[in-house]
Amino acid sequence: MPPNDRPAHDRSAHDRSAHGSSQPSAWREARGAGGPQIDWDKLRVFHAVAEAGSFTHAGELLNLSQSAVSRQISGLEETIGATLFNRHARGLILTEQGELLYKTVRDVFAKLAMAQAQISEAKDRPKGPLRITTTVGFGSVWLAPRMKQFIELYPDIMVTIIVNDEELDLTMREADVAIRMRPPRQPDLVQRHLFTFRSHVYATPEYVKTHGKPETPEDLDKHRLIIYGQDARPPFPDVNWLLTAGLRPGQERKPVLRVNNVYGLMLAVRSGLGIAALPGYMTQGDGDLVRVIPSMEGPGVEAYFVYPEELRNSKRIAVLRDFLIHEIAKSHF
Repeated sequence: MPPNDRPAHDRSAHDRSAHGSSQPSAWREARGAGGPQIDWDKLRVFHAVAEAGSFTHAGELLNLSQSAVSRQISGLEETIGATLFNRHARGLILTEQGELLYKTVRDVFAKLAMAQAQISEAKDRPKGPLRITTTVGFGSVWLAPRMKQFIELYPDIMVTIIVNDEELDLTMREADVAIRMRPPRQPDLVQRHLFTFRSHVYATPEYVKTHGKPETPEDLDKHRLIIYGQDARPPFPDVNWLLTAGLRPGQERKPVLRVNNVYGLMLAVRSGLGIAALPGYMTQGDGDLVRVIPSMEGPGVEAYFVYPEELRNSKRIAVLRDFLIHEIAKSHF
């Protein structure tokens, strides 16, 4: 971090850091004994190239020519005294030294972005970017439709929803806050329990008319089942409980279709293809689906509101949390 971005009381320590260990090793080596300090513009270009994987794409992002980007990288490599990229026909690949510098630069730029957002929130009204990540099903069907009201309440917050059944790394600022269907595994994350939901069994009226209505779990042996794909990370635990519910010993149920996200699974059910277990947040007010075997329900799944410790005092996080709690209280999962 540049000297001016440090607290005033820490600047004298920074001025002495050429002989200490407070700077990242790649930067310390670049300075040497009174040598030139790395240019921040070159680091910005390096970060863009490492992210984009080519000089051309990085230049488009930075509004620079390919030759200008190449010169900046060459100058940075000369300053550091190491090759940062291996050139291949498929693009650029970071060298071992490039990987080391990239990890440091990525962390610094993420912290700078966080500091900028926190400074902009110093005023009373919440403002700035807010990236929310959650599962494909919950984000698409429940969360996205409620963002209209949230954005009308807080027009200065720039919301991005990232739907992904894979968990993004909040500590690396891949998102600001997550709604997760399992307890967080990463350290240094703040969590708050939001709600508990269960899955129930659904089909369309057309399917029931054609194939009959199952009345007991054992009846599922004779029906078309749609389940979550085995090759994908499930959005919540025990997602395919329907395959074994009420199953007799020695028997096996073969699904008619596997889908690698719950939203696609719901659309397959709505097409009349078969029966599936769907979480309650997917089916609220859906007149195209009917619940079958009402006595059956899946295991309870806990949902959590999760964010990094350094965002504990963020107004954006606080107003989103309060908004979600209010909306969840009106829902039936």
